[in-house]
Amino acid sequence: MRADAARNLEAVLTTGARMLAADPGASIANIAAEAGVDRRTVYRRFASREDLLAAIYECRLAAVERAIDDARLREAPVAVALHRYVENIIAVNRAWPVDLARMLADDDVRARRDASVREVDVFLERATAEGVLRSDLPQGWAGALLPQLMHLVSRQSPETTPARAADLVVETLLRGLGVS
Repeated sequence: MRADAARNLEAVLTTGARMLAADPGASIANIAAEAGVDRRTVYRRFASREDLLAAIYECRLAAVERAIDDARLREAPVAVALHRYVENIIAVNRAWPVDLARMLADDDVRARRDASVREVDVFLERATAEGVLRSDLPQGWAGALLPQLMHLVSRQSPETTPARAADLVVETLLRGLGVS
């Protein structure tokens, strides 16, 4: 793919993700205009809104999988891996905002997402076994809380860099909100 075509595709996908997350009824013409390309360019690549959404979901899933790989959840020290994972996922959440309920309606997408969740759950079990996370919490508590914290900071603090946002999430996860 030519460099300009690749840039156009990236612009269409990231713009489409952002616009469709904000307004599921956003038109292909509006997405194209916002991305700075002609709508025919979008239709040459994607025959329908569903095709565009499928490509956006693929990009998000691939980005999440890269984020997990980059964090080295199985071999890096827990604190390092946790911060790297959180920072990476916050960046993914911001670059690829999607309606997760709609995205996960597809069985293949759900299976890939579930594999990523299992990878993180194994990591959180390791964090508990190594004494980084408390062992007296209900089963799955950290695995349920961590994505909520990342989602919250991704949406409520968009001006905060992913690194600083990760600091906030990791600090909240590991130390809570209380003064001690």
